[in-house]
Amino acid sequence: MRAWLFPGMLRWARAWRLPLRGLGPSSLSAPRVPLAPSSSGRSGTERRSVLLSYRLLDGEEARPALVFLHGLFGSKTNFNSIAKALAQQTGRRVLTVDARNHGDSPHSPDMSYEAMSQDVQDLLTQLGLVPCVLVGHSMGGRTAMLLALQRDPAVRQFLLTNLVEVDGRFVWRVNLEALAQHVDKILAFPPRQESYPGPTLFLLGGNSQYVHPSHHSEIRRLFPQAQMQTVPNAGHWIHADCPQDFMAAIRGFLA
Repeated sequence: MRAWLFPGMLRWARAWRLPLRGLGPSSLSAPRVPLAPSSSGRSGTERRSVLLSYRLLDGEEARPALVFLHGLFGSKTNFNSIAKALAQQTGRRVLTVDARNHGDSPHSPDMSYEAMSQDVQDLLTQLGLVPCVLVGHSMGGRTAMLLALQRDPAVRQFLLTNLVEVDGRFVWRVNLEALAQHVDKILAFPPRQESYPGPTLFLLGGNSQYVHPSHHSEIRRLFPQAQMQTVPNAGHWIHADCPQDFMAAIRGFLA
């Protein structure tokens, strides 16, 4: 799915109300990030986080947990099978999260990456999952990138899942008004001067054009230790197109 489709998708989704019988079938970044609590944005003004909906699978507490952040229009259920498999294969705790304005998480008019990053930081601190390994897809990948870049170096060592039935009709769980108002911010990335020195994996779909060669220099400026790995037969949704390759890449990154 190309980035330029999202504004049109938002307009279409806002107007869509289908009866039950009318519904037919229809780049990942993973920084290893120890996190510390933070209560303000870079401007110095307090940024209020929301209490995110999540699912936490048990595992060994001695090792950093895996934290999955979904993309635009997604939800924590996108990673159900992957989360269960990796919890069994790695023995680690695995957390899946609904971003604000998605899934079962609260709605908010603020849809900036700074706000989404703060939500995740506060949740991880609350659950005692500091440090952790962040695994973000698309919008979630950018949230993970920003969260990694915000940490002080001294402390760092599909769409249908958001439809619900109400009175025989399908309605959206996502906050479409907020997403429509912030779509330009969602499709961009906040400018940053600092870099994140820790290990980072950029997992690219061979059939996806989201990450262009022209982006590589900026990626390496922000993430000097970045590894770039391509999954040949995958598109933008690598974890759905090639789940075994996706999990193998994560296990290799953790080794």
